[in-house]
Amino acid sequence: MFFKQFTIMVRNLEKSIDFYETMTELAVARRMKDGQAEIAFLANKDGETMIELVCTPQMQKFEGKGFFVCFLTDKLDAMREAALAKGLKPSDIRTPDAQSRYFYVYDPDGVSVQLKQVS
Repeated sequence: MFFKQFTIMVRNLEKSIDFYETMTELAVARRMKDGQAEIAFLANKDGETMIELVCTPQMQKFEGKGFFVCFLTDKLDAMREAALAKGLKPSDIRTPDAQSRYFYVYDPDGVSVQLKQVS
């Protein structure tokens, strides 16, 4: 068994796609409509990591409380600079131990996204 994807109900699909493409370097692998819903699947180049963004007027949106998602990166400093350049107000980089560094940034719907670098 393995983790395939997670889904986030979003208010604005384009803003959410822009955020996740910038901050996680995932790319749109597929877009579609299902009734009133607009759906975008974003994945890494190998398709191992996937998120599904769903924008539909009638469904409740995630409020971003009590949940965060973590993505590993090998260019933490550059990703924080990208977040600053987009006005996303990332946290300071934290170094809890000699093996890891990370920062947090919120997506357009309030999901706390952690970017982490491990040695």
